[in-house]
Amino acid sequence: MPITERQLSTTVLVIGTGGAGLRAAIELAEAGVDVVAVGKRPKEDTHTSLAAGGINAALATMDPEDSWQQHAADTLKESYLLGDPRTAEIVTQGAALGIDDLERYGMDFAREGDGRISQRFFGAHKFRRTAFAGDYTGLEIQRTLIRRASQLDIPMLDSVYITRLLVHDGAVFGAYGFDLTNGTRHLVHADAVILAAGGHTRIWRRTSSRRDENTGDSFRLAVEAGARLRDPELVQFHPSGIIEPENAAGTLVSEAARGEGGILRNALGERYMNRYDPQRMELSTRDRVALASYTEIKEGRGTANGGVWLDVSHLPRQTIMNRLPRVYQTLLELQLDITREPIEVAPTAHYSMGGVWVRPEDHSTDVRGLYAIGEASSGLHGANRLGGNSLIELLVYGRITGQAAAAYSRSLTAQPRSATAVAQARTEVDELLAADGPENVRALQRAIRNTMTEHAGVVRDEQGLRTGLAELDTIEKRMQNVGVHPDIAGFQDLAHAFDLKSAALAARATLEAALERRETRGCHNRSDYPDMDPAFRVNLVWSPTTGITHESIPAIPDEIASLMAEVSTEGKLVE
Repeated sequence: MPITERQLSTTVLVIGTGGAGLRAAIELAEAGVDVVAVGKRPKEDTHTSLAAGGINAALATMDPEDSWQQHAADTLKESYLLGDPRTAEIVTQGAALGIDDLERYGMDFAREGDGRISQRFFGAHKFRRTAFAGDYTGLEIQRTLIRRASQLDIPMLDSVYITRLLVHDGAVFGAYGFDLTNGTRHLVHADAVILAAGGHTRIWRRTSSRRDENTGDSFRLAVEAGARLRDPELVQFHPSGIIEPENAAGTLVSEAARGEGGILRNALGERYMNRYDPQRMELSTRDRVALASYTEIKEGRGTANGGVWLDVSHLPRQTIMNRLPRVYQTLLELQLDITREPIEVAPTAHYSMGGVWVRPEDHSTDVRGLYAIGEASSGLHGANRLGGNSLIELLVYGRITGQAAAAYSRSLTAQPRSATAVAQARTEVDELLAADGPENVRALQRAIRNTMTEHAGVVRDEQGLRTGLAELDTIEKRMQNVGVHPDIAGFQDLAHAFDLKSAALAARATLEAALERRETRGCHNRSDYPDMDPAFRVNLVWSPTTGITHESIPAIPDEIASLMAEVSTEGKLVE
């Protein structure tokens, strides 16, 4: 029996059902605009639900002198001056409304005795501005947004994998995809599309992303539609991802473990942070701790598995139970009692700070009617993301792009479609389903992860990046001979083949931009260019057709620039 194709029409299609996608869909539905949201994994289990620490807004509930201007100053300073000032202004000015929205939807924030929302310090913030719900803030936000979307009867299609955006004459008119369970095709016509399908950190061997998420889907979909990427080389590595067992590799040990007094040691038993940051030791910044651990491992002082030891066993058992309950429980499930034994950890790819090129005002792209938000987009974080900023960013721009997509739809007098574009999307799926070559998709994904880990990890150099590009050339040739075999369990193998295409494109963009950025800045360490170079205070914009262009960054307004002083780290954990 032939596979059926289902045709849908909606005003706005949202791709991705994490926090960014759902917030955009809610904005549209509340305005009475027709919207459909699709996601490739269950909406209860999106990447947003993993965010633990908190969400930033200058509410001034704890420190009355805080302001959005100071939040913007902290964000831009910590971006190593690569963040876009207008984007920082929009997010920090809109942050309080983002929190209000969550309260309106019924989210339960931690509060002080008098009812004020509690706010705590996160590193590199001058004041306490991180609101939270236990250590499950992202999960609570996701649940709140799902509940609100359900109240509004927003159609949310789980397990639909989008393979291609449909574009005619520079404007998007929908998307094509298939159901992961039964293979049913989906042809969705839409006036506008909001892309909220995450970043590309799964293309490294160790990552805090789960299997089959953040493989660069957003990057490939946008680029093949005619958009560009900005700063794909700027990837945040978290210092403490666990190494074993294999199925849990990359799972994060919260930096609260160091904040509560955890100690880092190498395989020789040395407490090595005094070599890298003797003042702050384990409370140093995320990029510096990751670099320190990487260096210890690279120079032969790592464990047999290529890691270092993070030890909290010297802390009182009650402290661990009260202050690190989630860490304790997670590792106990993996047969490790952290009250007695150290944890083997290594730097792990954590967050894509670059992404699809967007305009700061409304996150529109080079393709008319196409918007990108959340980790799929770029502009706010520069070369180092402040902990707590990603959750507020997705709320602010979810609201803004919802409004922008609705306005764009209203402005259309007609929307041309292209039978050719639809036919190409169908053919792409047909050809992969018919592919019966000897190459295994999973093996090629592993090859990309190995290449990126070896040559574009925490520290890079020209020779390694060029070797990585040569290896990627070979992998791309092998990709022409893959075999795809859907089975009784569903069409995951077809999805993996598309994930592989996305990973290859994201890897190429990252390697080429990392090669071009001949300096060390924030998360980007070039051992052959160890200093920051003022000439590279630019965004690198990548496309497969035009290569890399240097894009200048607007001046920071005086009212923000005057506040960009050194922020004390005393008593704070720098996330």
